[in-house]
Amino acid sequence: TGAGHSLTLSTPVRLRKHDERRWSVTGTPTDAVTMGLKVVLDSPPDLILSGINAGANLGDDITYSGTVSAAMEGALAGIRSIALSQVMHAEAPRSGDRFEAARAWGARAITPLLGLPFAPRTLVSVNFPALEPDAIQGIRVARQGFHDYSRGSVVEKRDPRGFRYYWFGLDAVEHTRGHDSDLEAIEDGFVSVTPLQLELTHHASLDALRERYRG
Repeated sequence: TGAGHSLTLSTPVRLRKHDERRWSVTGTPTDAVTMGLKVVLDSPPDLILSGINAGANLGDDITYSGTVSAAMEGALAGIRSIALSQVMHAEAPRSGDRFEAARAWGARAITPLLGLPFAPRTLVSVNFPALEPDAIQGIRVARQGFHDYSRGSVVEKRDPRGFRYYWFGLDAVEHTRGHDSDLEAIEDGFVSVTPLQLELTHHASLDALRERYRG
């Protein structure tokens, strides 16, 4: 959780083979894609599916997401990449089928993307709502949303020696409706499908900044 697009650089990464088609990596999600492409596979795959993450990756939170970042790494390698996330209620039980919605709707969300050319350095993020499969309204293509910034909470504790330590709390973050976003799609009971790009330049600001730096 919260790994972002990080690579493990200060410690070694270990690779373990469980069976012919199943491996695990001790590092980050981005490490896993890198190891898959450069160590495990003899040739690039046609598709990378990252997830299914146990929790939403919506709005601004995609910048923290290891699941989305693993798909970004695939996109950088020129491979069709899709990030999959299952929204969870805070009170959802740890046991049982918490991925029932993703299991029921996964193929319907992914199949239309398989014959679609992806532009270079783009990927798709899919989020499944925390609903029974029959209660889901359908699939909605939506833009990335944004939260009304109030980034959780910081909880202070003390260890047995009296030293302070902290937990970051992932409290619910509000958002304003009316933007046709992934946040609203999930809130309305839809599976959200959002195309993303790695190019982060704000093009509308380029000319103003160039003018500012002219001597």
